[in-house]
Amino acid sequence: MDRAFQRAKILSDHLLQSNSSQIISTNACLSYSPPELNELYDFDIKEMRKLLDGHNVQDRDWLFNLIVQSKLFNPKKAGEKVFISPDYNQSMEQQREMTMKRISYLLERGVFQGWLTAKGVEAELTKLALLEVVSMFDHSLAIKLGVHFFLWGGAIQFFGTKRHHDKWLRDTENYVVKGCFSMTELGHGSNVRGIETVTTYDSNTGEFVINTLCESAQKYWIGGAANLTVVHKIGLNGVDNGRLWFDNVRIPRENLLNSVADVSPNGEYLSAIKDPDQRFAAFMAPLTSGRVTIAASAVYISKIGLAIAIRYALSRRAFSISPNGPETLLLDYPSHQRRLLPLLAKTYAMSSATNYLKMIYVNRTPQSNKTIHVVSSALKAAHTWHNMRTLQECREACGGQGLKTENHVGHLKSEFDVQSTFEGDNNVLMQQVSKALLAEYIAAKMRNNSFKGLGLEHMNKPCPVIPSQLASSILRSSQFQMDAFCLRERDLLSRFALEVSQHQARGQSKEYAFILSYQLAEDLGRAFSDRLILQTFFETEATVSEGSLKHALGLLRSLYALKCLEEDAAFLRYGYLSTDNDAAVRKEVKQLCSEVRPHALTLVSSFGIPDGFLSPIAFNWIDANSWSSAHQ
Repeated sequence: MDRAFQRAKILSDHLLQSNSSQIISTNACLSYSPPELNELYDFDIKEMRKLLDGHNVQDRDWLFNLIVQSKLFNPKKAGEKVFISPDYNQSMEQQREMTMKRISYLLERGVFQGWLTAKGVEAELTKLALLEVVSMFDHSLAIKLGVHFFLWGGAIQFFGTKRHHDKWLRDTENYVVKGCFSMTELGHGSNVRGIETVTTYDSNTGEFVINTLCESAQKYWIGGAANLTVVHKIGLNGVDNGRLWFDNVRIPRENLLNSVADVSPNGEYLSAIKDPDQRFAAFMAPLTSGRVTIAASAVYISKIGLAIAIRYALSRRAFSISPNGPETLLLDYPSHQRRLLPLLAKTYAMSSATNYLKMIYVNRTPQSNKTIHVVSSALKAAHTWHNMRTLQECREACGGQGLKTENHVGHLKSEFDVQSTFEGDNNVLMQQVSKALLAEYIAAKMRNNSFKGLGLEHMNKPCPVIPSQLASSILRSSQFQMDAFCLRERDLLSRFALEVSQHQARGQSKEYAFILSYQLAEDLGRAFSDRLILQTFFETEATVSEGSLKHALGLLRSLYALKCLEEDAAFLRYGYLSTDNDAAVRKEVKQLCSEVRPHALTLVSSFGIPDGFLSPIAFNWIDANSWSSAHQ
């Protein structure tokens, strides 16, 4: 009755008052309470951030500050804070113009210095870190830079020789030369070997002649080519994608990037790599950088979505659980915890996997190229799928506020959806992972069951046994978690190899046998990815001394591992878990969510994302939506 009387009084006052500003100031029903006033900070967020970022923390903060300081990055005040984000309401032409203005701004301030001309691990890590910061502001800007530096510039670096480096690298780094990378065609994307553009060598002039002989051979989605033919998209409108047709385009022989293969003046094809498959792999190896940067970007965008949704859930209330009592914080509802906190745990786990991927990439050798290809394919797929799921859940968890463009989450979905298909369709990449695992399985059988590489060494040990009864202490033990993940991976690999061989025994080709076994291939790819992510998370946790930070990581690691067990039907389908044990896992996930809940603010604060890169609902959303803010 008291609440009914209060609501009636508010309505009566509203109808009787004539001064709207007075109504708002005297009858404010809710007040914003910063979560920092009540939430627990029991570990050093700077130390946690170092673990998450892995490298170049100061360089990241330097670029964050450069971006926040400039009006080119569209600062807008909401309440007492200023937020930056691209203006997605601009026309496509305006967005592309702003992309180039921002590139000029960053170029003038030395952001790209050494991106193509500096050598060594530190230079590569710096470049990766700065690109990650750019992607957190605007995917279009990051993709525009990725095409220019990693695809065009990377092609010169890896495929070119000294004459090409001297001619183009520094000018590319300084944007004197602007480049495209034209591989994808209308008729062929993932199947690069099937592209139909034809190049003929003219020995009389020493030139290559390039032609588009059919419409399906037109180059498609080419960044930097929109002045020729525009492609309209659901996102990434700051990138000038276009289409290309070639009509007797002549290129001097000297321009051929010839580190892997060459053509002599008289037209002889030359390469030190005689095996066509190995030579093709050598051509594809440098393109791995795209999958590395996409996998990392997906994790950082997941962090933005989670930081916004969790901060909102720590200040937004709904319904009371007792008569006349205060309304309950969204994140104090167990159902809301289960929506967001397992995704938070997965994002932490994937941060470790991303850092592992980047380290093997920057320390690559010819011998490690296969491992990098498999790992980057697996993580690119796993991380981008996770990002899309995370952004959708965060959007829904923010209710109607999640739809507002100023709150970012909805737009991030459309901007980053493309990551699931470019630089390799995720399903195709996972099949490549399974193929590589099958090849290692066959090779190991020829070595008397000795597995080497791709993290499959666990298959040299006895098969793990899952206890019949899973108490909480067992479920949270690192030994059980790794045993469960390894059991799934080794069993699925054996089943996959058996099914492929059975199809072949019935007369099917190896390739078609693989296609027919796609369900096991998909399960195996997921099992490999999950095990790799868990393993890298273990390794990160092992570097931390006992204390509150290590305790928090342990909770997240267990939540990640058990959520994977709960979600993947393979654990029940193939009998790795009984129905009773599956129920025990589900119960433990709920308990872990409640234990992670007190650390939620600290965990998202550890991301190190500046306030301006988040959105109004992550802070004082009442002030940001006030009458005065709306009429500034």
